[in-house]
Amino acid sequence: MTLSPAFLDELRARTPLSALIGKSVKLTKAGREYKACCPFHNEKTPSFYVNDEKGFYHCFGCQAHGDAIRFLTDAKGLPFMDAVKELAQAAGMEMPAPDPQARERAERASNLYDAVEAAQRFFEEQLGGIEGADARAYLKKRGISEETRRRFGFGYAPDSRGKLKAALKQFGNEKLVEAGLLVAPDENREPYDRFRGRLTFPIRDRRGRVIAFSARILGAGEPKYLNSPETPIFDKGRTLFNIDRAAAAARQSGRVIVVEGQMDAIALDQAGIGEAVAPLGTALTDMQLALLWQMAPTPILCFDGDSAGQKAAVRGALRALPHLAPGRSLAFATLPAGQDPDDLIRASGRAGLEQLLASPEPLVDRLWRHEREAEPLTTPEQKAGLKRRLLDHASAIGDPDVRDQYRAELLRRYDDVARPPRREFQPFNRGQSAPGQWRGRGNFPPPPRPASDAVKALGSAGLSPSLSRAVLYGLLTYPEQIAPHAEQIAALPIRGRDLVRLRDALLDAALTNDVLDRERLHTILAGNGAEALVEALGQGRGLGFSFTKRDGDPERAQRDLVLVVDTLAARPELDAAYKAATARLKEAFDETTFAEQVRLRTALEESDRRLARLVLDEEDKAGVADGED
Repeated sequence: MTLSPAFLDELRARTPLSALIGKSVKLTKAGREYKACCPFHNEKTPSFYVNDEKGFYHCFGCQAHGDAIRFLTDAKGLPFMDAVKELAQAAGMEMPAPDPQARERAERASNLYDAVEAAQRFFEEQLGGIEGADARAYLKKRGISEETRRRFGFGYAPDSRGKLKAALKQFGNEKLVEAGLLVAPDENREPYDRFRGRLTFPIRDRRGRVIAFSARILGAGEPKYLNSPETPIFDKGRTLFNIDRAAAAARQSGRVIVVEGQMDAIALDQAGIGEAVAPLGTALTDMQLALLWQMAPTPILCFDGDSAGQKAAVRGALRALPHLAPGRSLAFATLPAGQDPDDLIRASGRAGLEQLLASPEPLVDRLWRHEREAEPLTTPEQKAGLKRRLLDHASAIGDPDVRDQYRAELLRRYDDVARPPRREFQPFNRGQSAPGQWRGRGNFPPPPRPASDAVKALGSAGLSPSLSRAVLYGLLTYPEQIAPHAEQIAALPIRGRDLVRLRDALLDAALTNDVLDRERLHTILAGNGAEALVEALGQGRGLGFSFTKRDGDPERAQRDLVLVVDTLAARPELDAAYKAATARLKEAFDETTFAEQVRLRTALEESDRRLARLVLDEEDKAGVADGED
């Protein structure tokens, strides 16, 4: 179905935003607008405003912003098309006619929804009957309250091959088989009930509609849990158990917690942690990760501490790597060995679980720990294996900025454990010091030296000649880094005609040659008449970096070179955005613009600090190249 911009504009115009939001949020008139406490985050002072004339809402606290359609997708968790349909129905507008095949699929799905909803009512009735006694006893033993039982729709499937089929005969066997409620055996035998003698609870979609069931056996036997098969309305890799309830809770708490089993999610909800979901018997899929990131930027995987649980956590980490981006990651909370969330809650209450969730392990730490503990590092081969695995993980990350940061961080940790320290620390007594060491009171180290004027000027508009020479020297030394970072190198705000010409010559050489090493590069530059530019580069010493040292570690040098190039290439855009935000504030103060200015200033300061950390201290500058070969 195609929705034209004109249709969507008319739909927004016909939808009074205050009336829509006022159904779930208490609004107060404030001049020509309405205000309220934000429904997307907890607050005591209203910062959420609704403007009917402009047709949008905005929160000055959490920056939530949108129109009527966005409110339904964010506040209720509806898919876009479902939100449009709901608004169109309320506004008395006809949806554009779908094509015949789409209409047929919609009618077919509607019948399946009716069938599984009818099955849910049947299971709930059976739980309250005579045959449901054992299931009720199991719920009581598990500590499931009556309120939780009703909230999650627990039911009971009688130990019979035909009771459900008889109760839902109006749908016909073919439809019940398609809905996953009956099993159709081979050789044209009569279909029979799929769930028998089991405690049941429904699996719902984001709109709260029943789409499938999970059923637990009450006695001995396998499988312990039995889920519905995939159907036209149920794809287990594209949904999460409890997503309908957890989506709203996650918007309030700002987090979402992933547990291994459905009963774990129910236990957390009963303890007051409603933002818990669970995969449906499979490892996390790409679609499930996308759903999680819609609810929170850093979902917390809270898996059991046993071997199976930790393997599942690592699989989740590896699955997430290609999709990582600034503001999108995973974190991990590891339960004590032998305990699931229900066990921990019983032993320590909600406070015990909250303590575990308060400081989850970042994804980079979990990845590092997994690979570091995979095998000893006693041989060169084992060390090389660790390095290879770390670089493979970093290479799997799609976002180039995040990929470079992971590569640098993982290699730094590798260097710490795989390479011996250059100098062993020798403690000294009070009042004594070695030549060149700080003399002070006690054994405390001196405060860090203030950054030099050269370091402080790194972030100024345009690159200084000394910084430009250092970067270009690094690219001449490590030409294999030019092509992969050509876009960033081209964006460097280099000043000086000769330096710009040399930068452009390097880019031309890298982009017109598949393989480019140092010797080949110098040959190309000599043939292009750029040799004089290289010689001119050595007429003044640039700032000292690891990539300008003749005897430096090549791996560290290339890593630092890439970080410097990326940081400097991003700086002009940051500067321009900061100046624009400052100019807007001078004209008229606005909370949103002020927050943006603060964010940009913080980013600029971090850019300066990042560059300053990479500049070598004076005592490390021995061997820094000045270009005079």
